[in-house]
Amino acid sequence: MMPARSNVLGGGVSNNKVKYSRLAADDDGYIDLQFKKSPPKVPYKAIALATFLFLIGSLLIIIGALLLAGSIKVEHPDRTIPVLIIGILVFLPGFYHLRIAYYASKGYRGYSYDDIPDFGD
Repeated sequence: MMPARSNVLGGGVSNNKVKYSRLAADDDGYIDLQFKKSPPKVPYKAIALATFLFLIGSLLIIIGALLLAGSIKVEHPDRTIPVLIIGILVFLPGFYHLRIAYYASKGYRGYSYDDIPDFGD
């Protein structure tokens, strides 16, 4: 058998002084402020790293292409292909993240700074 309810809350405080009001019929419990987006945080360190990767990759691709074409004479021509491959592997992530940063800064739809990793800043 359950005890009867009383008008006393847990610590012996009476709830007779509590005033309640009805919610409006069209109120769904949400407020507009909770859906407002905060301004985007620009990941400057990640953009600087992407710029560095882009520049180093571009330099390695140019050097690798010149080595492969024979414009720069080398003693061991079999070492030209790895320079080109490393240049491409360094260039691609730098270019990708710089492209996202550029489109996000211009405000293109579907691009935001949230797509660039910020390394836990």
